[in-house]
Amino acid sequence: MTQHANTPYGMQVKEAAEYIQSKLGAYAPKIGLILGSGLGDLGDQIEDAIYLPYGEIPHFPRSTVEGHAGRFVIGKLEGKDVMIMQGRFHYYEGYAMRKVVLPVYVMAKLGIGTLVITNAGGGMNRSFKAGDLMLITDHLNMTGDNPLIGPNDPELGVRFPDMSRAYDPEYIVLAQKLAAGVKGVDGEALVLQEGVYAGISGPTYETPAELKMLALLGGDAVGMSTVPEVIVASHSKLRVLGITCITDMAIGDELEPLTHEQVVKVANLTKPKFIGLVRAFVREVQA
Repeated sequence: MTQHANTPYGMQVKEAAEYIQSKLGAYAPKIGLILGSGLGDLGDQIEDAIYLPYGEIPHFPRSTVEGHAGRFVIGKLEGKDVMIMQGRFHYYEGYAMRKVVLPVYVMAKLGIGTLVITNAGGGMNRSFKAGDLMLITDHLNMTGDNPLIGPNDPELGVRFPDMSRAYDPEYIVLAQKLAAGVKGVDGEALVLQEGVYAGISGPTYETPAELKMLALLGGDAVGMSTVPEVIVASHSKLRVLGITCITDMAIGDELEPLTHEQVVKVANLTKPKFIGLVRAFVREVQA
């Protein structure tokens, strides 16, 4: 796919959206999902799926992280048209923030109104445990950057978007209501945590001092994604449900060495509850 580095950003969004639209056939998805580390299996459960590798889409980067398939999956989930990002882009991969968030603008351009964003993160709240799912109620942008820095394109959104309801309160209530009907492999009902997600740039995991700082600032979980995408979702007036899979406990004075493989392993164990919750949400949400 030919890429033009000097193409204006708004035109990149338009050209990528037009390419995807040409592949959608009869599908008209209103619900988008971004699947994080170890959580991509939901994309394999889509019925009558269309697969679009990111490398075929104009102006898209390529996902380089293990556990991320690197493609859109469009099709039916719980009887509804959905558009899934099976793998995402990260700031730490070396991409500019605007490149990281390009898919969110494209999904908004295609008519997505509801966005479910998932990630794997470290738990800083001492009442959490590895394997918990946390509904994100708010975030701390600790990346040192913002995807809206630079000229604002009024066709994409306003210059100063409001972030007071970035994580939709009604969606949080709905997810909590649905959790009682979601069972894990142990047969127990899902208990959802709620909290603030601290987004850092990565790719290093946090030092003990950094974790103590983030916890003092009000962070309940920490990770390397999601915040840029939610900023752009707010800019695009999308309604967002954010879910973090707590893959490890990131407590400054009790820190254990951590690897990406461990993160993926815990995310895989949590998958049945996670997928059950997302499917229930897609089924019930009025998008």
